[in-house]
Amino acid sequence: MKKITILSLDGGGIRGIISCIVLRYIEEQLQKHDLAGAKLGDYFDLVAGSSTGGLIASIILFPDENGKAKYSIQKGLELYSEKGGSIFQVLFWEKLINPFGLFNERISVEHLERNLDEFFGKLELKEFIKPCLITSYDIENRRAKLFNTVEAQKQSGDNFLVKDVCRATSAAPTYFTPARIKSLYGQYFSLIDGGVFANNPALCAYAEARKMPFADILGNNQKPNFPAANDMMILSLGTGAESKSYSYNKLAGAGKLAWINPIIDILLSANAETVDYQLSQMFGTLGLRNQKNYYRLNPSLKYASSAMDNVKKSNIEALIQAGLSYINENRSLLNQIVHKLIRNRA
Repeated sequence: MKKITILSLDGGGIRGIISCIVLRYIEEQLQKHDLAGAKLGDYFDLVAGSSTGGLIASIILFPDENGKAKYSIQKGLELYSEKGGSIFQVLFWEKLINPFGLFNERISVEHLERNLDEFFGKLELKEFIKPCLITSYDIENRRAKLFNTVEAQKQSGDNFLVKDVCRATSAAPTYFTPARIKSLYGQYFSLIDGGVFANNPALCAYAEARKMPFADILGNNQKPNFPAANDMMILSLGTGAESKSYSYNKLAGAGKLAWINPIIDILLSANAETVDYQLSQMFGTLGLRNQKNYYRLNPSLKYASSAMDNVKKSNIEALIQAGLSYINENRSLLNQIVHKLIRNRA
């Protein structure tokens, strides 16, 4: 049997450029060693994403007229590089009346929604070429809201326009206002960024994969139904490792206002690290060969800003260079992943 291949993409705003750079190398090697027109969507059986990772997942799973992957990951990189400035735009007068986003959301959603509408149009969640798991959080019902292609294909109550799914998963508190979206059955949801509970959605993807009949979904008996960890290969990709430290002297006795930025930063990175620990321990209990089928890639930010909305040209270039540097230092590992994806392609 072939492994169920899972791609998990962290949140991180404009830092998603790093993910795109690493994925572009993997895609280029797939084209070199397997199929000339290879695209990532043809090699992964399940793609999960939170926030910016949800947007990248949606690009990867966008269908062409034949139900295959339409876009190369280069399209994602171009969107971040070309549209990032307008999506995260904060006008000078807005900075004056709303310093640091203290009084309302830091960034207007107008540019984000327009760009999502232009790119995804009327595409529906159920039309993705492979199963997806895109995260968000329902602030009214106080529970996770997970967007799933398989469930969307079963009933319209779980089917949404992709542009609305992307709007919901990217509604990071203090950056964008919560999303108010409607399923194609007509039910409304009030949602925020799934990164608040799963900035690294790899464990969510694992849990979701366990209950999926992949052989039936993909129409391929070489893939197992309801796979166990032994039956999976997971590639979990971060948007840059956090190295910023916080001084005890500055936070000792600090109040709510002083803790706002540190606590958000710490919770997001700690969430990702905890998921990595859990999956590492799970795969560590498997046989020697299967232990090596879990990969966590999280490049150093190098000289790039850790801010999710820093779209200065110099920072975008620094993010690109951080991704390229990681590729240069880890080419052997990335090539290993490429060959496993080829071997397990449906």
